[in-house]
Amino acid sequence: MDALIIAAGYGNRIREISDSKPLTPIAGVPLLELSVRQARAAGVERVVVVTGHQAVEIEKFLPMLSARVGIPVVSERVLHWSTPNGYSVMAGAARIAKMGGGDYLLMMADHIFESGILDRLAKQGTKSRGVTLAIDRRTTGPLIDPEDATWVKTDSDGRIEAIGKTLTDYDAVDCGAFLATPELARAIQAAITAGKAVASPMVCSASPTRAARRRWISARRGGSTSTTRARMRLPSASLPRARSCRLGKVANGLATHSRPTRLC
Repeated sequence: MDALIIAAGYGNRIREISDSKPLTPIAGVPLLELSVRQARAAGVERVVVVTGHQAVEIEKFLPMLSARVGIPVVSERVLHWSTPNGYSVMAGAARIAKMGGGDYLLMMADHIFESGILDRLAKQGTKSRGVTLAIDRRTTGPLIDPEDATWVKTDSDGRIEAIGKTLTDYDAVDCGAFLATPELARAIQAAITAGKAVASPMVCSASPTRAARRRWISARRGGSTSTTRARMRLPSASLPRARSCRLGKVANGLATHSRPTRLC
């Protein structure tokens, strides 16, 4: 399996401490390296990193990173890093397709995941859905920044009713990791063609076809997992006791909140 890591953004919130967010060290290890190592631990055999802002510096780092983790780590540069993240997804997915890949983990360069989340997510693939998104049922706590979180609302059957940063009625929070099929990039392209701005693969609309059938795994405090196959307009999914942390506000060199996904 491949992984697609989005590392093209400006990183405005940590500009005071770092010129390149993906290369910002956490406990001495660059964020991007942490992402690649987490993907490798989940069984990923090749990583595509989409670069944009500070692309040259990040791309220089990749050969050394590849040697350290023991898997290929290649770059795909977007010409305009300020474009919505959906464009980065399309660019990276096209590179994966050219290399003969299929499904892939879609990650942000600035997320740190609890051990096991990506491994479990990578095993959720079926032929009946296009995208699986990790969500967490725990919507409060010190790792959640309410002003920056992406909220998810599910119905009684486990289908996603709505997803977005401005939701006031929600029962989960997006963790910022997807298991994607090639259909995701096609859905994003269709949304762009229809004149919709796609800042996130989560907000592209899909027709009631395979691409619109998503699977999610509910995260519960007790650790039990339920799965539901659903038709929905917006992709989402989650894992038992899923927790991710995105570097945003920094105190003593450690992330102090999760930014469940801008996706980016």
